[in-house]
This record gives sequence, C-alpha cells and structure tokens, in this order.
Amino acid sequence: MLVVEDSPDLAEALLRHLRGQGHAVDHAGSVDAAEAALDVAEYAVALLDLGLPDGSGLDLLRRLRAKGDRLPVIIATARDQISDRIAGLDAGADDYVVKPFDLDELGARIRAHARRAQGAPAARLEIAGLEIDRARSRVFREGAEIRLTSREWAVLDALLGARGRVLSKTALEEALYCFDAEIAGNAVEVYVSRLRTKLGAEVIETRRGLGYLVP
Repeated sequence: MLVVEDSPDLAEALLRHLRGQGHAVDHAGSVDAAEAALDVAEYAVALLDLGLPDGSGLDLLRRLRAKGDRLPVIIATARDQISDRIAGLDAGADDYVVKPFDLDELGARIRAHARRAQGAPAARLEIAGLEIDRARSRVFREGAEIRLTSREWAVLDALLGARGRVLSKTALEEALYCFDAEIAGNAVEVYVSRLRTKLGAEVIETRRGLGYLVP
C-alpha cells in the first residue's frame, strides 16, 4: 500500500504499524513523490493526507479518478468538517478518517477496502482444514493458532486475494517489496516453502513456469 503523509512522526508510526501487520508499504511525503510512486507501482490501497507541502491531496485524488484509476483511497486528515468529508468523498475517496485515529481501526479499514478491490470481501475462509481470519491476519487449525511472520502472511494474503488464480513470482515479490527494503531473489520460494511447512503442502500449489495459487 501507499501512505501519503508529510508528518515524519506520523508516517513512521503508520509504516511501523502497517508493516507489523504484514503489509508491504511505501511512503510518499508530497504530491510529487506520490505521483512518482503511483507511476511505477500498483497498490492495493492508498492512505492520503490532504494538506501536503507541494499541493492538495484532494487534487491528486481528482487526477487519479479523471484517469480512470480505481485504486481504493482512504483520506486521513485533521479536517473534520462535514463539508470536508463531502468534498473528499465526492472527489472519489472510498473512505474518510479524521486524525487522530486508532491504528487498529485504520488497519481494519485498509484490509476491508483491499479485499473489496480484489473481489474477495470475505474476511474468514476455510481451506484444507484451516480457519483463516484475514481481518486479523491469523490462521488456526482445530482452534490452535499457527503463528506466521509478517512476510509469510503477506505472501499468503496475496494468494488468498487471488484465490483460484495463479500469481506470478513477480506479483508475490511485490507483496513483499517496499522501496526501502531489499528482498532476496529466492524470497518467494523461501516463504512459500515455510508456509507449506506450517500450513500443509496442499494449501499452495505450484504451476511450473507460471507461479503459485491457493485452490
């Protein structure tokens, strides 16, 4: 996901919290930086501040929608007037939260919008004897939780969002990648192997030369 926020302290807190929940997160502190990021990467959702040092987040949102970009956008701002909310939603925002906000609630909103954009609104799934709670990033077998690291969850959640469809290695790398973090060339294979060890070999299928899928 992309966090567009010019406050260094808030941006750091958001990135730390969201990455801890298994999200791959990029940060842009200005309109120009956000547009540059959007030009080179595809995101599941964007968190957008309105008061940015080089322009208006609302204008950025309007330009996105004018191009037909359907990226889910959550406005996060200190502007709490009803007129501001109406303007944000009319400009094409999918949601609007007012600072200060609860990080856990924000995380839940982000996950919900990302699931809807994937066409997979269900937060709870049952697969191969597993109970998967995407809203809380948790996996259970017969009531016992199976602990996953944030990156293991990022790979699994990407596959769940595309359930029944093959995701390429490149697509899964994007679920792990953020601009200030390097990943090894075999990272996808490593995390898929770890997931199979923890969850069962039948949960993730390999399509040779194409990628992986959760059937």
